[in-house]
Amino acid sequence: MDFFTHFLVPYIILFALKSKNKLEGGLGGISLDLDTIFVVWIGFLVPYLFVFTHRGITHTFIFAAITSTLFLYIISRKRINEFLGKLIKRDISVEFTIKTVGIAYFGALTHLFLDFLTSRGIPLLYPFTLQRFSAEIYYYIDLTTAVIALVVLLVLYLKVDMKYKKAAMAIFMVILISFGGIRAYEKNVALDDNPVSGELVYSAAYPTMDLFTWTVVQSDQSNSTYYSFSYNTWSKEKSDAKTVQSLTVSGGTVESAQEAITKAEQLTEVKEFRWNAYYPAINANYNGKEWILTYFDVVGDGYRSNNLTVTVD
Repeated sequence: MDFFTHFLVPYIILFALKSKNKLEGGLGGISLDLDTIFVVWIGFLVPYLFVFTHRGITHTFIFAAITSTLFLYIISRKRINEFLGKLIKRDISVEFTIKTVGIAYFGALTHLFLDFLTSRGIPLLYPFTLQRFSAEIYYYIDLTTAVIALVVLLVLYLKVDMKYKKAAMAIFMVILISFGGIRAYEKNVALDDNPVSGELVYSAAYPTMDLFTWTVVQSDQSNSTYYSFSYNTWSKEKSDAKTVQSLTVSGGTVESAQEAITKAEQLTEVKEFRWNAYYPAINANYNGKEWILTYFDVVGDGYRSNNLTVTVD
């Protein structure tokens, strides 16, 4: 979900509850996405710490508490607070108390919930597990929602009558919830319109930027064969259909390829690719000297690199 929405949702909820610390909640809501500035460089410098990335370590129940608390502490320092206030020409005074720390964490929890609704999800239970959790309802960033959220923030920033600010916040929440409901409904339509058949026993649908277009993936019981396609629930049209084998071997034996894959699975870049992929598949090619293993994701959405090539002797 976008930066503006992450601020607005906890802010509006706390405003409705007549809390005096709604700003602390909004700041907690955006604190986790500051990983793009303060955290991702760790992952670049130390590759095996690939969880130090955007929507990585900060997007967990435990580290969200740490991140939101640190951010609130920094923002509440007098010099920093006054500097930011002068920069945006508004009073953004916040307190650092046990109560406001809890409210900031509430904002962080709304952030986790919103990102849980989006593509690929987040590792909520890290460090206990690296598994990502996602409802797969929204695409990473819904541009319409982001634009509306920005407009609402401008209304809140401007010195206009409070009734207009209340109306803007109410309209935004209605739109956000409505979009979520529509997307959840359309996802179920995509699945209902495309039941599995033959040897395929499992089906899943993943969001795209288009509200009515979903990527549907079906697989057999052993996950050795995948059938994927784009499906538009409005026009009832299917496109970009393809059948993919989880492992394709050329130039050598399957047994030898499996041994090479076992070695490759120990590589950090392969572990990271698998962590980011929905359905990783492998093209294994032996050139007489070494195995060239190309990992690719059956679901390619353009958000991340869809393939990785490694060589194994």
